[in-house]
Amino acid sequence: MPTPTPAAGGEPLRRVRALHTDTTVTVYQAYPPEIGLPAARDGRFPGLWKRDRMTWIKPSFLWMMYRSGWGTKEGQETVLAVEITRDGFEWALRHACLSHYVRGFHPDRATWQRELRRAPARVQWDPERDLRLAPLPYRSLQLGLAGEAAGRYADVWTVAVTDVTPLVRATHALVRAGDLAGAARLLPAETPYPEADGLLDRVRG
Repeated sequence: MPTPTPAAGGEPLRRVRALHTDTTVTVYQAYPPEIGLPAARDGRFPGLWKRDRMTWIKPSFLWMMYRSGWGTKEGQETVLAVEITRDGFEWALRHACLSHYVRGFHPDRATWQRELRRAPARVQWDPERDLRLAPLPYRSLQLGLAGEAAGRYADVWTVAVTDVTPLVRATHALVRAGDLAGAARLLPAETPYPEADGLLDRVRG
């Protein structure tokens, strides 16, 4: 298995960090209330949720806060913690392709384009964020699911859906008040995800 490239301070540049158990991993999404509230109430996505569109899931709570503006951006007012099976999460990673071409990692651009067209999932590595949403010197996984992967996510892999918008509001209030230590105590305990051999070989980039 390739050794992860270290970032500043010795932290691997690209590594999955997540809240996880022996059988599940928690990812985050943000939706308008008409999708997010029924999803949390029923533990599954409602009919308004389109299975034929790509959906992006994020194991990093703070990257979701960056993306949604702490749940204040239009259409992202309801923040969900979606607990999915580790088997499903790892299936997506093993069937994923990087969302962009990387010279020296892919044999050539045409090969990458063919892989991208076939892959039911794609990966981006974006800078992780701190409590002030400033970029950190290592990367956070964003996993895009389409086609078969999106269907499996909604109908097979999802174990529980929780509306964490109150947690978002409470954490953001502490950050605004300058109480970063208090805010940090509210954060989900995201630790390095156990990497089986070859799990990220296709997408480490």
